[in-house]
Amino acid sequence: MKWYIDESGCFMKQCFAILIASATAAVAGNVYVCDYDYQADLQIFVVDYEYQADISVFVVDYDYQADDEDALWYFVDYEYQSDIDIYYVDYEYQADLCVYFVEYEYQAGWEGGSKWQQRLH
Repeated sequence: MKWYIDESGCFMKQCFAILIASATAAVAGNVYVCDYDYQADLQIFVVDYEYQADISVFVVDYDYQADDEDALWYFVDYEYQSDIDIYYVDYEYQADLCVYFVEYEYQAGWEGGSKWQQRLH
């Protein structure tokens, strides 16, 4: 099979972008809360009741507990430590994802279908 690469290197740039995107989406759990919405990967709105949420989240004590789990989050202090950056919005219509924080780990999980399901890790 012969690979075609034009002078601009466009094919290589596309392959590199796909590789970076898949590597970023492959690991999750470490969450950083941004100061500004333009810095974040996701806009989050915290709801009052579980039935309003797209996902129920349990906050873990250690980062290794959150590996490969969408609904288990470990909050980090610095952006470079995070797998995903979030920003809390004031209104539901501004949010990409509605979140409800639960008290017990067994309660955590997706509440229904979401375009972000399996993409947070």
